[in-house]
This record gives sequence, C-alpha cells and structure tokens, in this order.
Amino acid sequence: MASILITESGIDQSVIDYLHDSMPVIVANEKRSGSAKTAGEICNKGYCASKKMYYYGVKVHAMAQKQYGALPSLFAAWITPAAEADLTSAKENLDFIRDINFFGDKAFIDKKWKAELALRGVCLVTPTKLYRGQTELKPGETFMNSVISSIRQPIESLFNWIHEKTKIQSASKIRSLNGLFAFVFARIASIFLF
Repeated sequence: MASILITESGIDQSVIDYLHDSMPVIVANEKRSGSAKTAGEICNKGYCASKKMYYYGVKVHAMAQKQYGALPSLFAAWITPAAEADLTSAKENLDFIRDINFFGDKAFIDKKWKAELALRGVCLVTPTKLYRGQTELKPGETFMNSVISSIRQPIESLFNWIHEKTKIQSASKIRSLNGLFAFVFARIASIFLF
C-alpha cells in the first residue's frame, strides 16, 4: 500500500538530475515498536540504519530534482511500511520516470533494474558497495562514492529541513490510517506552500 504525490511546481525541465531517499515516520519508538498496532494497515516494525534504531511506523520516500546551490525541488513522495525495502518501493512507484539521471543510495544496487531503467533513458547512479569477502574499495571506487554522496547530500538536507520545520518524524499521537496520511502529507504540503 502506498500513496503518491506528484508535483510539477518548481521543476525545471532542463535539469535531468533527480535524487531519492527515505526517512522514518516514527509512530512508536524502540520500546513500544513490538506491541504497537496504530494504522496497522500500513505501519510495521522497521529499522532505521542512520538512527541505528528499530521503530514502528512508515517511511516517507521522496524523489526530488537537484537544484544547484539550493535545496532540491520535491517531485514525488510516497509512504511505505517501515520494513519495506527502498528498492522494492522504488520499483513499484517509479515506473513513470523517463530520460533522467537518478541518484540513489546503496539500496538501489540491482543490475536487472538498472538495465530496465536504461531502456527508459534513466541512468541509475549508485555508490559501489563492498561485497562478501572484499575488505576495501578500489581508490577510484572510493572517489566515485564520495562524488555520488556529495551529489545526493541535498536530499538529506531537504529531509532534515522538513523535519526541523514540521517534526514529521515524530508521529506518536497518530491513532488511525487516515490520521497518518493527513499527518504526513499535510506537513509535506505545508512546507512547500509556505
């Protein structure tokens, strides 16, 4: 189950670089994540690697157009259960993208999907990751990972800015599925309207 919002405002048709990331919306924190039941139609227990914590809730995914010297412009946003993999979510929700450069994190490393995207003119750019038995990246791979990370950094700044202004990640007062959708999308809409 996912909900999607697509916007054209602020999108510059001449810019083809798009960024993706996700952030948690925490309905119940680590202590209550195993027993929470609110909005059970979409919420479940997941792990947030950047916060190094388990939580009960959802993830907000965003695809944004890179804006040089400014925060990226939101293009699409959707919600998935906390435990759903980012790659699975992207495959289900981004079948409409065409003719862009798409910068994702290591979760998007998938040769088959990369080939499918290439048929639509989409160049998927991801960092290189260590594989089983590999102890370090080659110097060129380390450099490219740094470049990709610096290109993707603005979407992380966008999420930080959204949370700073709206406290979107703190959803402990939510009591229903409709309330959760209203909570998330009202905060996203309000930040871009004002």
